[in-house]
Amino acid sequence: MAAVIAGIGGWIPPNAVSNDDLCTVLDSTDEWIRTRTGISERRMVTGGLSTRDLAVEAGARALKSAGGSAVDAVVVATTSPDRLCPAVAPEVAALLGLGTVPAFDLTSACSGFVYGLATAAGLIASDVAGSVLFIGAEAFTTMVNPVDRTTAPIFGDGSGAVVLRRGAADEPGAVGPFDLGSDGALADLLAIPAGGSRQRSASAGPGHGAVPEEDWFLRMEGRPLYTQAVERMSVSARAALDRVGWSVGDVDSFISHQANVRIVQAVAEELELPEGRAPVNIDRVGNTLAASIPLLMNHAAVRGDLKPGDRVLLSAFGAGLSWGSTTLTWPEIAVEEVQ
Repeated sequence: MAAVIAGIGGWIPPNAVSNDDLCTVLDSTDEWIRTRTGISERRMVTGGLSTRDLAVEAGARALKSAGGSAVDAVVVATTSPDRLCPAVAPEVAALLGLGTVPAFDLTSACSGFVYGLATAAGLIASDVAGSVLFIGAEAFTTMVNPVDRTTAPIFGDGSGAVVLRRGAADEPGAVGPFDLGSDGALADLLAIPAGGSRQRSASAGPGHGAVPEEDWFLRMEGRPLYTQAVERMSVSARAALDRVGWSVGDVDSFISHQANVRIVQAVAEELELPEGRAPVNIDRVGNTLAASIPLLMNHAAVRGDLKPGDRVLLSAFGAGLSWGSTTLTWPEIAVEEVQ
C-alpha cells in the first residue's frame, strides 16, 4: 500500500510586490536582491487575506484536479497559522464542504511539505484514511520585519495542495520512501522569539510584559543556514535515492524547496545533477515555505518541465532545523496554471 498523488492545485494572492516596490521602504536595491536570492517579485496577502483563505483556494483546485470533491482527511502544513489556537485545517475542511473529516495542522517550516507527505502517507498506510487532502499554505510575509533587508526580500505568500489516494507502491504518483531529519541544537539560526509559551511565561502581567517589536518577527542567520541547507539537503537527497534504488542520473527533475536560487544551484552541483534538471520559480513567488514544493511542481508541470513518467526527487530544508527528501514518478493528472 502506498500514497499516490491523484491531484494538484496551487494559488497565490493577487498582490504582486516587485523588488523596486520593497525598496521604497527597504535599504536595498533590485540588483542586490536578485543577485543574492534570484527573486524579482513575490505575492503578499492584503485586505484580510490569511493562510486559511490561501489553503482553501489551493485545496479546491487540487480536489478538482483529482476529479472529486471528497476526501477522508485534511492536513495543512503551515508556519503562519491564522491563530495560535485553533488549527486552521478544520476551518479549511469546513469551507471546502468536506464535513466532519479529521483535520489537523503540521508545523515544520520550509520542510513542511515533505514532512506532511510522510504524515499523509502514514494515514493511508495505517488505514486511517483512504484519501487525504494535503495543503501547504503560508501568509508568512506577515511574520517578517518589512525593514529587515536580510529577510523581507526573501519571503512570499502562497499555497499548494495535493490529493493523495491509496494505491500501489510501483504505480506513477506513489510517494516514498522518505528521508527525514532535524537538529534542534541549531534552532536559533531561524526563529521568531515572541508569541509562544516561552516568551509569555517569562513576561509579567496580563499583557505578557513589554516585548521588543523586533522579537515578533523572524530572525535569520544567513551564512550558517546556507551551509546547513546545502549539506543537509544533499545528504538527505542521496539517502532518498538510495532507498528507492535510483542513481542521480535517473532523476529527470529535482524539485527543491525554493529558499534561495544559490542554494538550489549549490545542491544540484553537490549532487552532480545533469544541467537543466533543477527547475525554479523563486524568481516569481519568493520563498513560500511549506507551499514552495507543490507550487513548483504545479508551475513545472504547466510549463512542460515535469512530464508524466518523469522521475522526481523532492528535497527541502527549513527552521527547526529540519530537512527531508522523497521520490516519485510523475503521474498523468490534470494540472491548471497557478491562479
